[in-house]
Amino acid sequence: MAISVDTFFLELNGQGTLQAQIQQMIAEGILSGRFHIGEKLPSSRKLATHLGVSRITVTLAYTELLANDYLTAKGRSGYYVSENAPVPPKYTPVPRSEETVDWDNALARRFSGGNVLTKPQDWRNYKYPFIYGQADRTLFDHANWRLCAVRALGHKDFESLTTDYADQDDPLLVEFIARHTLPRRGITARPEEILITLGAQNALWLASRILLKKGRTAAIEDPCYYALRELLSHSDCTMAPIRVDGDGLPPEALPDDTDVIFTTPSHQSPTTATMPVSRRTALLERASALNAMIVEDDYEFEMAYLGAPSPALKSMDRDGRVVYVGSFSKSLFPGLRLGYMVGSETFIREARALRSLVLRHPPGHVQRTAAYFLSLGHYDAQIRRMSNALAQRREALDEAVQTHALQVAGRGVLGGSSIWMQAPAHVDTAQLAATLQAQGVHIEPGAPFFSGPRPPGNFYRLGYSSIAPDRIEAGVKLIADAIRAS
Repeated sequence: MAISVDTFFLELNGQGTLQAQIQQMIAEGILSGRFHIGEKLPSSRKLATHLGVSRITVTLAYTELLANDYLTAKGRSGYYVSENAPVPPKYTPVPRSEETVDWDNALARRFSGGNVLTKPQDWRNYKYPFIYGQADRTLFDHANWRLCAVRALGHKDFESLTTDYADQDDPLLVEFIARHTLPRRGITARPEEILITLGAQNALWLASRILLKKGRTAAIEDPCYYALRELLSHSDCTMAPIRVDGDGLPPEALPDDTDVIFTTPSHQSPTTATMPVSRRTALLERASALNAMIVEDDYEFEMAYLGAPSPALKSMDRDGRVVYVGSFSKSLFPGLRLGYMVGSETFIREARALRSLVLRHPPGHVQRTAAYFLSLGHYDAQIRRMSNALAQRREALDEAVQTHALQVAGRGVLGGSSIWMQAPAHVDTAQLAATLQAQGVHIEPGAPFFSGPRPPGNFYRLGYSSIAPDRIEAGVKLIADAIRAS
């Protein structure tokens, strides 16, 4: 029995090469049970004509599947599904019965339902995506990242690819961070003082679990990164929201019982305020007087394209009380999920042990690929390319905001990738965002960033890292029109 050519099709935006897509399409057909052992595949010529690709592309896909024992060749007869193909076993589905578990009683904790932002999965389809923290495919160096990934798959790097590091990290990546990344922030650290994490959020979670417990107080910025507030709500600590001003977190407002201070001094999240050096000094002095630890989230320091970034709080720390958190998510791409934390050896030892209990270590291949990308100079080129693009988009957004008389609540003096906006008091930006979606505009309502039962509803954030410069003005006009119509 032959498999009909009509069962094959290529997606318009499919991932990978055409050869890889054809391989995946046939392998999935076999694994799902649609293609059965002994069935004949269409000839390479017939399938190539049907898919609109070259015959050699189909032949190479068939050859690869033959090598992996998904297919078998029978002389001049063609290709067939192999008897050794990993086909699924036959089974009779068991009808699902109605659940009887009392989930209200069974769940010891609930983690869903928090006041957090959700990003639409189809945001790339929006004509005016003022979205924050997403990658612009036109700015990312796909070619060199691919080459680094292939290199990390080579025989020379077999150990980094396959080894269970237990509680350790890729030494090449740690070395690059210690010798190249941290000195840019004025930080000196030994390998024993550096830990690789699954992004900055994982680092914040590790820090919260190690430093906080019931009876301890965590001071957080208000507004702040909403995920930080949510994860702290599960640490049994007391949270003390501190309203930020134009210079970030005011040290004099910290309660006397503060144990841990979470702050974003370089680019306050979400207002983008930059804490001046004088206030950083005052914050360190206040923390010392309180005997409090500081967790510094330096999530966007690479995006300082309008001026030299201020020294990291960690670089000014003489007591060892600052835990520094960095990330490659903003400068590379968020799906990488790779960050790092720097602290005293005693702290990092505990963080390493906790990470090992939860996930052991980030994938070795990802670490080694990133190490090559960074050490071969591709990362610096990426930063320069992104900085130039962001500067251009920032200028276009500033002009559009001024032209359409929108109110800016916070604008990073050194750069960044977003502007914090304020609508008139009567405007509910959550409702505004829903209205604008129908016009292809995405904005981020500001309420989730605030603490308290009645957060202000008239703030919103405009990200500009993923919107084309020539679309910014038209998108801002739609926002301004919608606000005036509210």
